[in-house]
Amino acid sequence: MDALPILEQNQLPYTSIQKGVSHKCGHDGHMAILAGLASLLHQHPLDKGRVVLLFQPAEENGAGAWAVLHTPAFQEIAPDYVFALHNMPGKPMGQVILRPDIFAAASVGLKVHLHGKESHAAEPDNGLNPGEGMSELIQAFNSLVRDPHSFQDLTLLTVVHARLGEVAFGTNPGFATVMATLRAFEQEDLNRLKSLAIELVKLVSFKYGLRYDLEWVEEFPATRNSTEAVELVDQAARYLSMEAKQAAQPVRWSEDFGHFTNRYCGALFGLGSGTDQPQLHHADYDFPDELIPAGASLFYRIAASLLND
Repeated sequence: MDALPILEQNQLPYTSIQKGVSHKCGHDGHMAILAGLASLLHQHPLDKGRVVLLFQPAEENGAGAWAVLHTPAFQEIAPDYVFALHNMPGKPMGQVILRPDIFAAASVGLKVHLHGKESHAAEPDNGLNPGEGMSELIQAFNSLVRDPHSFQDLTLLTVVHARLGEVAFGTNPGFATVMATLRAFEQEDLNRLKSLAIELVKLVSFKYGLRYDLEWVEEFPATRNSTEAVELVDQAARYLSMEAKQAAQPVRWSEDFGHFTNRYCGALFGLGSGTDQPQLHHADYDFPDELIPAGASLFYRIAASLLND
């Protein structure tokens, strides 16, 4: 399942053999949890109903859930409830983290391409270098969310990449790219941030005489949980004597599972993977295997409470 372009620092028997590609978010562990759930369902069949196990790819770029939702095979399933979990480093091992309403932030990627005019590096006056415009745009982007009163709730803009021309000492570059991730707990805040970012691109491009084009990529809606579904997870955790705790704030990262909870009654919840566990997407992250039976048992109890009780 999903891996990330991260050079692994762990020295483990199962360290990635692909240099610069590694499982640093735990999706492999999540899939193992579903495989464990399949085993439990086989050993202890439920009396009625149907449980569908969705091994969904492409969460990291937001494309997987959207694609699944639009396949005829999934549309025929038409589930009554949907549930998903994500391991959460920094939380006690096996703790169930719950939150009604918004669990995970909405986010979208922005690519800004600035176009000037190339020339010889010895004749910069014969070209139009977008470097100053790129630099000003980055600073302006960073200042957009500094005033918390401009938005209803947490709103972030993170510049993730910038590029100016090609690596050539003899060329005055004629193009630049700035990439940023926009993120917010509330969709209204994200929409406002997108509008403000577009206005900045227009202003900076006009100031420096540049052409521009924009591209929005990897859009994730906020993952909004149903109160009923959260209560079912809470009851299942308590039935299994697992500690359940309600999160005071949504998590800042995004999940394409929000596409499912926008359409069906459902909940995304967290499963603590240890207080000393390196954080998601860090080079030394490692999914703890002891979460596999805990997650599988919790999913099984959720299903049993809906179909057996």
